Amino acid sequence: MAVIKPFKGIRPPKNLVEKVASRPYDVLNSEEARTEAEGNPMSLYHIIKPEIDFAPGTDEHDEKVYNKAVENFTRFKNEGWLVQDDTEKYYVYAQTMNGRTQYGLVVCAYVDDYMKGNIKKHELTRRDKEEDRMKHVRVNNANIEPVFFAYPHQDELDAIVSGIIKNEPVYDFIAPGDGFGHHFWTIDDKKTIARITELFAAIPSLYIADGHHRSAAAALVGNEKRRQNPNHTGDEEYNYFMAVCFPDNQLNIIDYNRVVKDLNNLSDEEFIAKLSKNFEIEKTGAEIYKPNKLHNFSLYLSGSWYSLTAKAGTFNDNDPIGVLDVTISSNLILDEVLGIKDLRSDKRIDFVGGIRGLGELKRRVDNGEMRVALALYPVSMKQLINIADTGNIMPPKTTWFEPKLRSGLVIHELI
Repeated sequence: MAVIKPFKGIRPPKNLVEKVASRPYDVLNSEEARTEAEGNPMSLYHIIKPEIDFAPGTDEHDEKVYNKAVENFTRFKNEGWLVQDDTEKYYVYAQTMNGRTQYGLVVCAYVDDYMKGNIKKHELTRRDKEEDRMKHVRVNNANIEPVFFAYPHQDELDAIVSGIIKNEPVYDFIAPGDGFGHHFWTIDDKKTIARITELFAAIPSLYIADGHHRSAAAALVGNEKRRQNPNHTGDEEYNYFMAVCFPDNQLNIIDYNRVVKDLNNLSDEEFIAKLSKNFEIEKTGAEIYKPNKLHNFSLYLSGSWYSLTAKAGTFNDNDPIGVLDVTISSNLILDEVLGIKDLRSDKRIDFVGGIRGLGELKRRVDNGEMRVALALYPVSMKQLINIADTGNIMPPKTTWFEPKLRSGLVIHELI
């Protein structure tokens, strides 16, 4: 069962939300954050990327940078740029992209559920990234940014959310840059809050869609605080961390594509010939070709697009990892033909989120930066849940969720 609870969110006043809200800390670098926050002292980047308040080049992991985050978080509260709700609430957070809206419930998830595996993951985490976010949670004593969960959809939860969104939203704005809509409601009614809690208790598992490092960091800090508190009761706020939970039938995973710097000393003809061992290949011409089904790939090379379809017998439909297109392409193209063994460390490969479109793949090959591009058909939510349920881990750079959660709409304090 999924244990959740409402919380007293810390939020910007309605008239300031667009100044405070930001993109997540891990989708842009320090200089991009510095540029976006320029002239705006209320930007959440001053808390989630506080290195922007120091000279360019300052190490974002320096102790003074973490301390600056605390100083700025305190200042935001003292200035009234962030204000805590008087009562515990759930919240509805909706996002609109390309005319399609998905509706999530903002809740506090239970640390024990993460530690026991009831909150399921599909990616490995890196200890250095975990430790960075753990420090940020520790020093601020807060989950400044939410994690992104999926749950098996329930009709009654859908109906509750549909009733809430008939009211005027607390926040409703289009984010600069991406043009996505962000809409936010509070849930104050005690009976509704109690029913949401009950309905989640009937859900066997929650699934991390995006934010594996933030989830791990939040849960590990909560666990630390338990061990350090001789009077621990289990009711403390640090036993929970903030998540936005979306029903699985509203989420789409978009493609996550690859570009490679060379052909491993092969000519174009030799490269295509080697691929023909495992793929049916069709040269489609200069027009962008997008994969149209599982096990169909798009290749861009020397001004031409190709359709590649994996031959029968080159993958195992009964293996939840082996059947993934990212596994097929990694084994049969990147490893076997191009000699790329480790997607995490090889400098010859880079990854491009599908939100940028296949035109970005073409651009990076045409300008000479890369030699070849490979586009994949996106993973489905069904595949993701199957992998998480079977205790498997997806290969690196498999899923890309869009739109990203906007940070700064609500914060969860651990005290």
